[in-house]
Parts: sequence; C-alpha cells; structure tokens
Amino acid sequence: MKFACSFTLIFALITVFMGISSCTKQQSQEDWPVVKLPDGADTTSEYWKGVDLKPKPPVKPVSVNDQLKLFLLPPGYTLEPVLTEPQIQQPAAITFDGNGRMYVLELRTYMLDADSHGTLNPVSGISRWEDTNNDGVYEKGTMFVDSLVFPRFVLPVGPNSILTMESNGDNIYKYTDTDSDGHADKKEFFTDNFGRAGNVEHQQAFLYWGMDNWLYSTVNPFRIRETEQGVIRESTASNHAQWGITHDDDGKLWFQGGSNGLPSYFQFPVHYGDYVVKDNFEEGFDVPWGAPVLVSDMQGGMGAVRLPEGTLNRVTGAAGNDVFRGHRLPNELKGEYFYGEPVARIVRRVHPEVKEGLTTLHNVYQQEKSEFIRSTDPLFRPVDMATAPDGTMYICDMYHGIIQEGEWTPVGSYLRAKIDQYQLDKVIGLGRIWRLKHKDFERDETKPRMYDESSPELLKYLSHPNGWWRDMAQQVLVQRKDVSVAPALMSIVRTSDNLLARFHALWVLEGIGKLESPLVTDMMKDSNPRMRIQALWVSESLYKGGDKKLAHQYVAMINDPDTDVRIRAMMTCRLLKITDSKDAVKKLLATDKSKGIQLVGEQVLTPIEVNSFFGRSNPNFTDEEKALVAKGADIYSSLCSTCHGALGTGLPFGEGKLMAPSLVASSHVQAHPDYVTKVLLRGMTGEISGTHYAGVMMAPMGQNSDEWIASVASYIRANFENESSLVTAKDVARLRKETAVQTKPYTFDALWATVPKIIEPTDAWKVTASHTGEVRKGSTASPKAAFTFEGWTTGVTQQSGMWFQVELPQVVTLSEMQFKSPPIRRGRGNEPPPIQTSPRGFKVEVSTDGKTWGTVIANGEGTGQNSTIRFTPVDAKFLRMTLTKSEQIIHGERRGQPFDFEVVWNMRELKLYGVEKQLTTAKR
Repeated sequence: MKFACSFTLIFALITVFMGISSCTKQQSQEDWPVVKLPDGADTTSEYWKGVDLKPKPPVKPVSVNDQLKLFLLPPGYTLEPVLTEPQIQQPAAITFDGNGRMYVLELRTYMLDADSHGTLNPVSGISRWEDTNNDGVYEKGTMFVDSLVFPRFVLPVGPNSILTMESNGDNIYKYTDTDSDGHADKKEFFTDNFGRAGNVEHQQAFLYWGMDNWLYSTVNPFRIRETEQGVIRESTASNHAQWGITHDDDGKLWFQGGSNGLPSYFQFPVHYGDYVVKDNFEEGFDVPWGAPVLVSDMQGGMGAVRLPEGTLNRVTGAAGNDVFRGHRLPNELKGEYFYGEPVARIVRRVHPEVKEGLTTLHNVYQQEKSEFIRSTDPLFRPVDMATAPDGTMYICDMYHGIIQEGEWTPVGSYLRAKIDQYQLDKVIGLGRIWRLKHKDFERDETKPRMYDESSPELLKYLSHPNGWWRDMAQQVLVQRKDVSVAPALMSIVRTSDNLLARFHALWVLEGIGKLESPLVTDMMKDSNPRMRIQALWVSESLYKGGDKKLAHQYVAMINDPDTDVRIRAMMTCRLLKITDSKDAVKKLLATDKSKGIQLVGEQVLTPIEVNSFFGRSNPNFTDEEKALVAKGADIYSSLCSTCHGALGTGLPFGEGKLMAPSLVASSHVQAHPDYVTKVLLRGMTGEISGTHYAGVMMAPMGQNSDEWIASVASYIRANFENESSLVTAKDVARLRKETAVQTKPYTFDALWATVPKIIEPTDAWKVTASHTGEVRKGSTASPKAAFTFEGWTTGVTQQSGMWFQVELPQVVTLSEMQFKSPPIRRGRGNEPPPIQTSPRGFKVEVSTDGKTWGTVIANGEGTGQNSTIRFTPVDAKFLRMTLTKSEQIIHGERRGQPFDFEVVWNMRELKLYGVEKQLTTAKR
C-alpha cells in the first residue's frame, strides 16, 4: 500500500502538470492573469511571506472521462458517473424517495464570482431524476421546485411531495406535484420558527428523518415531528453541525461539522441533550492527506498549505456524510463513516472504535498518509454522499472553482489572490454525481417501487441487507399510518431472527401509534443488549404519553450487565427527569469506573451548559436575566409542572386528554408576551382553540409579585423551544394596572382578542428608506428585508434625518413595533467590543394619507440587539421612523491595517403589532 501510494503521488503530479498544460494550450502565457493587490499592500509583510504571486495558467474544468483519470482510490475501487452537467448545476446534496428517484439540491447561485454576488437571487432549485432504462444512469429529470433562494435541504415525504425551505427564511414548506408532471404545483405551510439569518454557510441544513421518526437538522438544537395536532418540537443537544446528517444501523445520528473540518456530535443520540466528550479523535485525525493540486487556495493562507504539493495541511471545510449501510460494496465498508473535505479534495473513510462506552474516530489511511478518495483535479469538491438504493455509495461533487463563501474572499486577502491567480471564479455551473463501485460487486438492479406496493408488501424490506431499503420502508409505513400491519409488526419484533428488522418494526409501531407497553417491557429483557437499548429508547414515547410505570424499569436498567445499556438508562432518566434515579447513578459511579459510565454519570448529576452553534437559542442573557429565568425554573418545577409536566408537554389524563396544554413550541406562548403574562395574572378557564383540558381552569397567580410573574413568564417563553423574548417586572406592572377590572379568569377567546397581533407583511406593502446598503458583502437587500432574517441596513454611518417607512394597503390600528439590530463584530480575542447598530435616537410618526403626519407617537433610543417600541394604539396607513441623532465613523484596524467602521443602522425581523380582532395572526 505504501509503495502504491508513493507511485500514484508521482503519477498525480505529472498528471496535474499535463492536465493544466493541455487545458490551457490555446492560451499564451502573456494572457495568464496577474494578481493585483490593493494599493499600498506590503508584500514583504508576514501575511504575504512565501506567497507565490507569479502569473499561472488558469485552472479549467476537464471532461467527465478525463476527471475519472485523476482520481486516486484503493485497489479494486472505481467511480462512475450517474448524473452530470449540463443536466444539473452546482449540486450540493442528494436524497432518494420511496421509488428510488433521486432529488438533487442545486445551489445555482453559490459563489458565481469572488464577491458572491447574486447568492440570494431566486434561481436555485430542486430537481428529481429517474433511471428509466435501468442502466445505472439517471437520464430523465425535471426541476421539481424552481425559483428558490438558496434552498437549505430536500426531504421526500410521500410519492410526490418534499419538504424544503429557503435561506434567510423561517418557514418550512411542503411542495407537492398533484398532476404527476414532475413539477410541484402545490405549496403548503409545514412549520415555522426554524431558520436563522446571515452567511449561507452558517444556516440550518439537512432536514433528516431519523430512525426514531423525528426530523433533525444541522445547527438547530431541536427536532420536529408531524402529528395529528400539528408539528411539534423538542429540545436536543447543540449538534455543532453545518452540512451533513446520517445515522447508523442502531439509529444513532452522526452530525458533520463544517468550518472545523471534523465530525461534530456523534457519541450519543442527540435528543438526550448535551454531553461533552473530549478526545473524540485519534491523534493526527485533523490532518488531511490530499493529492497534490498545486494551487494552494486555502483561506487560512500559507500557514494552511502543505508545500510543495499545494494541499491543505489541516481540515477546515467538511461537508456531507454517510454511514455506509449498503450491500454492494465490500463488507469492510459497512458501518464505516464517510465525509467529504472539499477544500482538501478528499473523501475520508473513518473507522469508529468503541471502548468503555465511548467512541474514538480513526482515519483508516492515516498511517499511509492517504485518504479513501483523492483527486489531483483542483475542481473536485465532494459535498455530500449517500448509501444508494442500488447498494453502493453515491458522491455529490459540486465540481466548482471557489468553495469558500464571499465573506472570506475580500480583495486584498490571500484567498482572493489565489482565486484571481488561477481564475477559479470562472469555473461555475457544473456538477457531477458519482457511484462508488468495487470490482467484486455489481450494483443491485432492483428498482424500488415502495409507493406502488401495499403496506404488507413493504414489511419484507425491513430485513433488507441494504439500510436504505429498511429506512425507506419504515418511513413509507409511518407516513401512511396504516395500523392494519400492527400485528405483523409485533410478530417481527418478537420472532424475527433479523435484529435490524426488529429495530425497524419497533419504530414503525411507534410511528403509527400502535406501540404497546407489554411488548416494550419484554424487549427490555431481551438477551441482546442492542435490542434492550432500542426498547429503552422507543419506550420514551410511551412514558411521555402517560405510562409512568416505566420509570422503575429505567432506574433498574441503570444496573444492566451491559455498559452501553447502563449509559443509555442514565440518559433516559435525566431526559425524563425520573425521580430517585440520581441515587442509582451515584451508586453506579462508585462501583463502575469505566470511562463512559463516569463521564455520563457525572454529567447526569451535574449537566454542562453548552451554547448552541451560531446561537439562536440559549441567548446570551445578562446576569440579571439569567437570575430571572432561573427563579422561574424553580417556580415552574415546583408548581406549574404538576399540570403542564416537567417537559412542558402537558400531563396525560386518560382518554386522550391532557391536564393542561403543551407549552412546547406553542404559538400562543410565542405570541406577544402580554398573552402569557395575562394568563398568569388573571387565570383562564374553558377550552383553548376548541380543545378541552382535564384541568378546567388555570388559577390566577396575581397575588404574587411582579417579579414572580415575570420570572415564570420568562422561563416559559425562553424554554420549551419557544425561544421568545423575556418579560420584565415593569411589563407585569403595566398589565396588572390595565387588567385591574378583570376579576374572573379569562376565557381564551376574550383574552386572545386583547392581545396585540403581528400584522403579517404582504406583497402589497410598500417599504422604502432614505438609504439602503449591503447587508453583507455582495448582497444588497431591499428595505422590505427588514421584516425577514436577511435584514436591512443603511450601509453608511447613522445620520440625523435618515428614515425608514412602511405604507400599508389600508388603515390599521398599530400599537407596537419590535426589531433586532445585530451588532458588527470587529474581531476576536482581545479586540474591541462589537459596534451596536440600533438607532442612537429616533422618532416614530404615523399618517393615514402619507401627506399629513400626526404627532410623534414614540421617541427614544434603540436598546441594543432587541428593541421594543410601544405606544397608544393609533390608526395609520403609513408609519415612518426617523433618526434624531448622528454618529461618527469609528477608526480602527483590521489585519493590522487602518480600517474605518461605519456605524450603520440595521433592522431585521421587524414586527408590527395591532390590536384589532380582524388582523391576520397566522403565519400560514
């Protein structure tokens, strides 16, 4: 192996030189680009030391057949194309539906130039492809959904339906092709409160169906699930991932980090919450061994380059992942973890090694200083991979020039110099999807037709040797909710000799609502510890549904003979807040010194607080706010949980009823803070939105202090996946005074009519501003973007007289406006604090005709990142906010060079509230 790798390295160098020469032989050296640095740039500085800026031949794409010659793989393995340009452009992710059709996420606006202009133009889409003649090539396709703004993911959820969402958006939508022409013609709201704004590389991605029937995404520290009562959500650990989710045969999710170049959360199922494990990787795991590409286009500069090969010397931009579970590649690959590193131009094969309940990851080819797949083609950009229906693994290659978002390619940067030097910005609009093959195996030519088969026919696939078939059969059965197969599923769980089929049958029962306690408790005693773990896991749904008898079994399983079972039992007890479990954990820690037991046990007893990635939840509260929420947590635990449950899901009361409504991701709780505050102050009785609860009345709590009410309201709004603003004692005092005449508990309808409602923006709104600038480099948003995650900015320093105006289609009654002003961060470490972008001073005026303006209804100063402006309800068709103070440009340094920072005015997620009953309140 070592000799072979050395030989191929030499061959690769020759090939690269020959490839560049051949593809540019029509271009003379005089035409090679000359790198131009900014005026005054000091090329003798440490930043540019050793950088080769001489003219170079441009990197140009090669044909598919020629690219195949540039791959370096282990003996016996080859790649073959299944779908390439011009059929697809800039593919970033792939997935398959129940009939084996491949959906491709086409990010057609990603890095079309070095400044990332047009990234958020609505021209990307999701295409769907079929191999109609079964020759292994996907030749028939349509653009299933087009005109999308940099879509984040695609998840098939039926014969002709998918879920997706757009960048800088907050809603997931379901798209359906109702007339079977290959194009979705129906768009339906699925769920909201799912997104975040900013750099497209830092937003949520990869909505993924887990074996537990929940949907997970990267970045977001929660999971969601569609139920008869709507889409619900639950908190999870902070997965610290960016681009890639997969799962193994036991259903454990593996999340792929991005900027750190490493797998992120994989030790334990993410729904159990944060568990911090150090030493996840063998020494040297962060060192990539790509083939020589010579271009040295690494964002980290020369410190990130291995010379003379011009390759990456430390992983930095991982993307896409797969635990291979197919049946048409060598068995040595089964259960191995694969991910792409497009900056290094490699696909890495990772071997997980489990000892004492903890997993350590090993690069299989580290000793040989190699990788599973390498390429000498600088344009090879592996960004996703998947176990395919045919039993092999597919690799999604964006085949692109630039693989770093424009925020990190400014003029004057090292990476920009390399982009210009090799004209990498000219290689756009391509893309190739490859099939990994081995000489000893043929692909499985059986074509999936699960949507066309009956539910009983699908059961046989639960024991299929290919994990894709097992997963998809489970998903289709759960989507159908066909309870007629429940007896057959129970038989599979109890009698099948295929352990994996038993796993999936158990989860199908859970997904169709036919899971029963006797079956689960029997499986908790199974001879196989892996089955005992599955039974423990799946039983959590029964416990949350009201079967509290399971609690003593959870505690008993803390002393199971198997280490992994003991670890999972401790996690289940922590998750479900099982009384008396901590004593059992303490006793176990005293007798079992294995690493996994000690680590998990200690963190069960003393949980570690972990901030979510690119934090949307777990906000950075002040010390006063933390104390307020902590006080609310204590009150909730001792009082409110008796009806709403420790997890906020509402305690079951039999006959399908709950004692009190669920608080988890509640649209009512997330609405204006007046709602939950008024409920706490004055109480509520009767049905809520047509639903009856066994606890007939929420007792009024107004006898408690304003701070007491504020703490409980803040805890509920900040937790249970509500992620909403806190309530202050001042807010409570205001409402206490306003509601003094309310001597009896509210009915829901009466209370809801008094709560300010969000007035949802429509296309009919006209939003203008005196100034509009780039919200980020290369992207100028219209003033209307102030109402979205993308946001609006003046682009220049705040000056008195700048204005922002909204013209509504008709007169409404306004009472409040809220907005966020994200700060500008000047650097890291000990550099100066962020620059606040909220208005330094403002006045708010309204008008009914846009000509005659009434008195100023509000004035003041912005309050940091979150501003709330309340005023006496007023009729208005026009609303205008004008700055009343000016700021000065801040002079500082960036990368050791003088730099001027504009103190701009930013607004995003702007919300206007009204008090009239007829105002639109739904986000659908």
